[in-house]
Amino acid sequence: MDGLAGPICGSISSTIHLHNHHTMAGSQRLPLHTQRLMPRAGINRAFALLYSCAILALLYHHFIDLLQSTSMVPIFLLLADSILAFMWVTTQAFRMYPTHRQVFIEHLEHYVKESDYPGLDVFICTADPYKEPPMGVVNTALSVMAYDYPIEKLSVYVSDDGGSKLTLFAFMEAARFAAHWLPYCRKNKVVERCPKAHFGSSNPSRFPETDQIKTMYESMRVRVENVIKRGSISHDYITKQGESEALSRWTDGFTPQNHPSVVQVLLENGKDNDATGHGMPNLVYISREKSTDSPHHFKAGALNVLLRVSATMTNAPVILTLDSDMYSNDPQTPLRALCYLLDPSMDPKLGYVQFPQVFHGINKNDIYGGELRHVFEVHMPGMDWLAGPIHAGSGGFFRRRVFYGCPSETLEMNQGRQVSHSIKSREVLEMAHHVAGCKYENQTKWGRKMGFRYGSLVEDLYTSCLLQCEGWKSIYCNPKRPAFLGKSPINLHDFLNQTMRWSVGLLEVAFSRYSPITFGVQSISLLSGLCFAHYTFWPIWAIPVTIYAFLPQLALLNSASIFPKISDPWCWLYVVLFLGAYGQDYLEFVLSGRPTQRWWNHQRAWMMRVLSSFTFGLVEFLLKYVGISTFGFNVTSKVVEEEQRKRYQKGIFEFGVPSPVFLPLTTAAIINLVAFLSGFAQACRQRSIEDVFLQMCLAGFAVVNCCPVYEAMAWRRDQGKLPLKITVISVVLAWALYSASSMAF
Repeated sequence: MDGLAGPICGSISSTIHLHNHHTMAGSQRLPLHTQRLMPRAGINRAFALLYSCAILALLYHHFIDLLQSTSMVPIFLLLADSILAFMWVTTQAFRMYPTHRQVFIEHLEHYVKESDYPGLDVFICTADPYKEPPMGVVNTALSVMAYDYPIEKLSVYVSDDGGSKLTLFAFMEAARFAAHWLPYCRKNKVVERCPKAHFGSSNPSRFPETDQIKTMYESMRVRVENVIKRGSISHDYITKQGESEALSRWTDGFTPQNHPSVVQVLLENGKDNDATGHGMPNLVYISREKSTDSPHHFKAGALNVLLRVSATMTNAPVILTLDSDMYSNDPQTPLRALCYLLDPSMDPKLGYVQFPQVFHGINKNDIYGGELRHVFEVHMPGMDWLAGPIHAGSGGFFRRRVFYGCPSETLEMNQGRQVSHSIKSREVLEMAHHVAGCKYENQTKWGRKMGFRYGSLVEDLYTSCLLQCEGWKSIYCNPKRPAFLGKSPINLHDFLNQTMRWSVGLLEVAFSRYSPITFGVQSISLLSGLCFAHYTFWPIWAIPVTIYAFLPQLALLNSASIFPKISDPWCWLYVVLFLGAYGQDYLEFVLSGRPTQRWWNHQRAWMMRVLSSFTFGLVEFLLKYVGISTFGFNVTSKVVEEEQRKRYQKGIFEFGVPSPVFLPLTTAAIINLVAFLSGFAQACRQRSIEDVFLQMCLAGFAVVNCCPVYEAMAWRRDQGKLPLKITVISVVLAWALYSASSMAF
């Protein structure tokens, strides 16, 4: 059976349909939102036309060289530039219709009464109490529990895929603290409702109760962190009989990979009140059943369990998905989403509203490019005019019914029921445990036609792509005050590993039966399909960048010229293409108010990702494709050492560990440096650089970008330096490549 499909879906019709308030006099003159095309759209299109001509000319030049040459060099250059051309075309799809939106939450009262707001279920996912410290997850949960939203319509569900009683204990503590935190925020109209952010602000707000609430928070934090450090829970910390019973489920045979489902209601609206006597939102802890005999489908599987469990308990028509560290930075964010979801003029096929991920704690010049500027400031506004942006894994407000079929199917469903039983009732809890079972999805459409889709590590992009193929639309909402703030890796190893994991998942989508370049283009539109294709084929950047990082430099070391001479007009075509692409990127960057240094770091971090993460991701995908065991899924650590933090804030790259993921980067750095010095020596001897001008420029550009690598190899003495083992292996690899190339040139 497909279970829970019918009763889950229909309630949105009765709840989210507007009452007669939107017919009030003058309400039609008060828009909930506006949309406009950005002025740069015309410039982007003109540039794309001119740049396309230059690309075609370059490909023509390669074909001519291919016909006239007997070496493999023209083949490699044609391959590299063909892939670059393909990726450039997909990039332009984002730039044809860049869109800006604005919402007016002050007009919402003219459309719907607060008492008629739809219910909101918030899903928060965590997987490892040591890589994702429970206090971070607790802060995220408390920040959304304090939303400016009717308490009786708000529920927070926490998925603990690590199955840790330590995480459950942390949320037992959070439930107690919430009784004081929520009225404090409500009374004082606190804007930063994440306790850690509020108390750690450089310019904190001060109220009469602030010191008392901060003391409570610190007491909770110390208790939770002590438990995490010890790995066990002292009996002194258990204050209620129900808590002891809940924690007793962790028996000797209970492991993260093999355990029964745990559904624990920590707070129930209508029964649990805060310190002032007001109700509190529902707070539910869930650890789905795990078995080594059943696939768990990573985060997508956890989200589908949340969909089913929440359907048995609250069945809210609107769902918000959040990562464990992505806390709320604006208590009115749900109202911004409602400005679209409750607008009677909006397309009924609107499936979700996506907010950008914004990261706090990034150093001044963002040395790792962690803010993902292209995704949230170029790509998503560009998709907004089309079928809408991708789901970014966090910060998406979904209509619940999007997970149960295409728009025409779900609109025809019968009206669903609002859950009337207590969420602590035996009947509800039995059903919740049942739908959280690892065998519940057998012989159903879950993961294929229902819920978040299985088949890729990037379940967010894959699911949003398939939803748009089914006919659903999405909207991008990017307010001036970030709706959510999260953490970005502050050491290079975590940063590259995170990108490598994405690379494998993206390629799984690219080469699936639902590939955006085929199925997506046919089902959505040409431009939308190209946008999704750009993401899914991201890792193939590794092929041209690797070719250009090694081939011209190895040729230079062997005194071979592979590019046109400086006196040849074709030489300047390369220059125009390089300056055109980098110039457009630079202008977009600085016009958004960012300094040049940040742009430079961003493009350098991109090349590091491509050479290391994308290359390893591509290899891992190919190994997986032919059935060879791979590295598997790893949670990105959110734990940061103090010394690492200090180096990061100073703009110093953090290598530190002898990871093979650094090898392509360090080997390329060595070869480019030696090639540049060799080319310079050749030019001095011949008193001319005409033959090797482009190769010298390319090697020099790489050398300047690799300055942090050379520093980590040779001069640094701190713990973040590049391990000697990696340096030695890189030197050996560089020598091996040079020796092999000497036989080819």
